[in-house]
Amino acid sequence: MGYSAFRILKEAITGHKGWKPVWHKAEPLPEYDIVIVGGGGHGLATAHYLASKFDQKRIAVLEKGWIGGGNVGRNTTIIRSNYMLHENEAFYEFSLKLWEGLEQDVNYNAMVSQRGVLNLYHTDPQRDAYIRRGNAMLLNGADAQLLTAEGVRKMYPFLNFDDARFPIRGGLLQPRGGTVRHDAVAWGYAHAADKRGVDIIENCEVTGFDIKEGRCHGVQTTRGRIGAKKVGVAVAGNSGRVMAMAGMRLPIESHVLQAFVSEGLKPLLDGVITYGAGHFYVSQSDKGGLVFGGDIDGYNSYAQRGNLPVVEDVCEGGMSVMPMIGKARMLRMWGGIMDMSMDGSPIIDKTHIDGLYFNGGWCYGGFKATPASGYSFAHLLATDSYHETAKAYRLDRFARGYMIDEKGQGAQPNLH
Repeated sequence: MGYSAFRILKEAITGHKGWKPVWHKAEPLPEYDIVIVGGGGHGLATAHYLASKFDQKRIAVLEKGWIGGGNVGRNTTIIRSNYMLHENEAFYEFSLKLWEGLEQDVNYNAMVSQRGVLNLYHTDPQRDAYIRRGNAMLLNGADAQLLTAEGVRKMYPFLNFDDARFPIRGGLLQPRGGTVRHDAVAWGYAHAADKRGVDIIENCEVTGFDIKEGRCHGVQTTRGRIGAKKVGVAVAGNSGRVMAMAGMRLPIESHVLQAFVSEGLKPLLDGVITYGAGHFYVSQSDKGGLVFGGDIDGYNSYAQRGNLPVVEDVCEGGMSVMPMIGKARMLRMWGGIMDMSMDGSPIIDKTHIDGLYFNGGWCYGGFKATPASGYSFAHLLATDSYHETAKAYRLDRFARGYMIDEKGQGAQPNLH
């Protein structure tokens, strides 16, 4: 089904009786050319680009649960490309450009809203670091503006500028950054992939890989064996567990990242703000709730829930920068499983097993990377070569000493 203003008008007149499911419920075939393990944003984007950009056929996406039930529906919806290292900035800028044309590409309203992302700074050294980052962004074709305290005050006069331990001295603004409706991204990619003949198979958990003589010939699932010439794995926080079934131990740890939504408020925040003196970021949804988050929980876990110390830390950060939200009630909270790599940057690569490919290690950057991740992974699966913006995301970079340490914290996943 195609979507358009004319179609909406027609359905309104006829009682909305002509709408069909966004994608059909496919039954697994015995064999495919390419099987994507993981029906989240990255897996569905990969399938869409394989079919639409690389003219691949006989593709299946296997999801152990339901579409939209994983991290793609458990994040704070922010998109941006305000990185400093060239390897990351070029990639995320490519992703942001794909976001800008996403709705036309997949014919689905993903509510892409380029409302701006503002990173606050509080000290002179932090300002200098933001100047460096802004220059790196400009050199890679992104947009960046350095604001003084007065410039920030004009945008958000309600912030705590002076009566704080860390007074706000300015910020780095990326006007093209913003938010996207997270689960609509999954639905949009599923809709577009389905239209191009991709089989989207839900409630189909992979239980093993069919590997013989160093080559992957398919997967074992709860719905039987499915053969494949190539298998791509994109399962986010479950990467370690899934790839262990292929005998691989990844340089990745799984951590919980919590997110929160307040009760609905009147329009207050038209952009995205990140606090420079603590890990707190916030935007306001179209339903009025403040959507915010902070640091990962300080322990390894596969549970989609968090613990109280991080709740307290995030709320303290919010109160420090926006004291007036103190009486707002928190409506709900949830956790997503983050696949934290050793240097805080992702992995898109072939494995040592012929026919088996891996996409993971996205840390905090998974949602904003969705289009570029899918495109780059599709490029790798279709051509067996690396996309120009993803050449550095090799699995062996840790052994070769080519880490991409964006945060400058060292080789510990919990620090990224």
